[in-house]
Amino acid sequence: MWLLSVLVPLVRLYLCGLRVLLYQMFNRTFEMPALPKQHGRVAIVTGGTRGMGFETARRLASLGMHVIIAGNETEEGAVAVRRINEECSEGKAEFVFVDLTSLKSVRHFVQVFRDRSLPLHVLINNAGTMLVPERRTEDGFEFHFCLNYLSHFLLTNLLLDLLKESGRQGCCSRIINMASATHYAGEINLEDLHKRTVYSSHGAYSQSKLALVLFTYYLQEQLTTGGFSVTVNAVDPGMVDTALYNNLWTLAQMLKKPVASVLFRTPAEGASISVYAAVASEMEGVGGCYLYNGQKTQSSDQSYDSELQVKLWKKSCQLVGLQEA
Repeated sequence: MWLLSVLVPLVRLYLCGLRVLLYQMFNRTFEMPALPKQHGRVAIVTGGTRGMGFETARRLASLGMHVIIAGNETEEGAVAVRRINEECSEGKAEFVFVDLTSLKSVRHFVQVFRDRSLPLHVLINNAGTMLVPERRTEDGFEFHFCLNYLSHFLLTNLLLDLLKESGRQGCCSRIINMASATHYAGEINLEDLHKRTVYSSHGAYSQSKLALVLFTYYLQEQLTTGGFSVTVNAVDPGMVDTALYNNLWTLAQMLKKPVASVLFRTPAEGASISVYAAVASEMEGVGGCYLYNGQKTQSSDQSYDSELQVKLWKKSCQLVGLQEA
């Protein structure tokens, strides 16, 4: 029983990865349309100090945006901000510390941002981790579930009123959640979200990505019902050559290196789907979608389970100490 609980998520995740690689072998990254300038607009990008997050922040700044890079590596953040500001004359970037494994830190970050009295037009929940050995956060949560999903759930909800105030008809505020094809392999166990019974890093990662997609759909439904000019979409960048794969097993690391150089997308290519969702005219007023390679794509059957969406929302509110909407 224990062995199956570990092996099944592992096999399912790697099968998802194989399918993505086969797709990328025969399909090029989508061609980005001309993007409108973003002068006067403000964005927050979590995990924006490197990889896809950095490329996302850089592209948004090049369009004239004021980009807040939220991360937990202060020195890395300073380097990222300097690079972006040297390259981009129209927009600007700055770094603000947040530790997404700490709900206290998330709340502090939101308060620091609110004290600036800035609007907020785009929130990109980009930060993530993958295949980390079993670990608990300071709040007692499973590491993947907290960093990839729960902290972004809290961050989004604490900033939601600003996003609502900043959006208007014909110029919506936009929330982008970084999903992954691994959500197809994910399962949500509301009675054991923190994998205390049997731990599988593969299962934990897949679960966190499925949770993000469920969250995306339910939040969009709430916003639409309320008549707010805010859209929410989940984006899937495909397999991208970033530090996210540093926790692969040694054998998998050895196999990954030659494959990545040929089939993996670059961080800039991976970031293109987030940028597209954040600013493209084609995405104005469009929400509740799962975007892959520039196209609206069907996500997993489980992600459309409206009852599960509600249950996860309520459970998440309970875990982070929010009153249910």
